[in-house]
Amino acid sequence: MNLQPLGDRVIVKPLSEEDSKTPSGIYIPDTAKEKPQEGEVVAVGPGEPEAETGKRVKPDVKKGDKVVYSKYGGTEIKVEGTEYLILSSRDILAKVS
Repeated sequence: MNLQPLGDRVIVKPLSEEDSKTPSGIYIPDTAKEKPQEGEVVAVGPGEPEAETGKRVKPDVKKGDKVVYSKYGGTEIKVEGTEYLILSSRDILAKVS
């Protein structure tokens, strides 16, 4: 992937919902599925400059971290057939350990 996020942006690969069938055997169409809120960080920007000192404040996540993010946050993009989300670091709610 040749994407480098700018500022405090983070690129996340959403974890896929593998099973589209309910326990009772009903298939859920793609339009009715909830969007995943968990993913893996694939790239992190350099951070935003602090107002007072001008030093860059790096995001709290790093490449490879599993994260939970806001349900409707970010911008969806498709690169080489794979879907990614570009999120602001403020849209990331938690790390999954």
